[in-house]
Amino acid sequence: MNPTFIIFIVLGAVVLFAAFFMVKQQTAAIVERFGRFQSIRHSGLQMKIPLVDRIAGKVTLKIQQLDVIIETKTLDDVFVKLKVSVQYKVIREKVYDAFYKLDYPHDQITSFVFDVVRAEVPKMKLDDVFVKKDDIAIAVKRELQEYMTEYGYDIIKTLVTDIDPDAQVKAAMNRINAADREKTAAQFEGDAQRILIVERAKAEAESKRLQGQGIADQRREIARGLEESVEVLNKVGINSQEASALIVVTQHYDTLQSIGQETNSNLILLPNSPQAGSQMLNDMVASFTASNQIGEAMKNTKNKKKLE
Repeated sequence: MNPTFIIFIVLGAVVLFAAFFMVKQQTAAIVERFGRFQSIRHSGLQMKIPLVDRIAGKVTLKIQQLDVIIETKTLDDVFVKLKVSVQYKVIREKVYDAFYKLDYPHDQITSFVFDVVRAEVPKMKLDDVFVKKDDIAIAVKRELQEYMTEYGYDIIKTLVTDIDPDAQVKAAMNRINAADREKTAAQFEGDAQRILIVERAKAEAESKRLQGQGIADQRREIARGLEESVEVLNKVGINSQEASALIVVTQHYDTLQSIGQETNSNLILLPNSPQAGSQMLNDMVASFTASNQIGEAMKNTKNKKKLE
């Protein structure tokens, strides 16, 4: 076979092979003809004219993310670093604008993020930056969306993912937070102790009230028992004075008996002899009789004064 013919066959195969190319999913290929834009090819097997057309570049249609770190100053003169994440993608219908109008889209987006953040953060105090980080993200997206749409880019989302103040400022904030928590804990402990004291006082007052009520009930029952005892003694011919004295003496000996049963008791009740008990009974009867006589005399004196 003629070698020249073989060379032509090989060159033809190479040219034919060069006429076909593949475009991946979510990708757009820019085809130029003699340096001039020819067409945009999307995913799949594509064909071009060899030696005439060339692939100028490929543009991904996937969502991309650009992280921008900005250092700026707040309204209360605190330097802070913010990390802003911008999620964006090339609009499918504007691949031409995205490829030919901007050489470095990342630099353009970064410049806008710097501009917006350094315009918004100096209006806020440090605490407000943490609270209103979503407002900062919305402002960045609004500015980027308005500008980048013209160049074929769609801003999907902007997020303020990190706020990092100066180390000394963070340490001071932590101390303030710790002091505030200690103050709150002390207030709660004080309230708990106050409630405990109040409840303890209430319990003590209730205990004393019940104790006094018990003593009153006890004395009432004792008085009722004494009254019944006097009535029983009166029925057998013992008058009230003698009955009272007898009851006192009986209680005296009951007390001595209970003391005697208590081995560990050091209490001594005097007098405790039978003669002393008899003397005490006679003294009581005499005192009761004298008191009755005095009472009768006073009553007669009052009655005379009323008659006069």
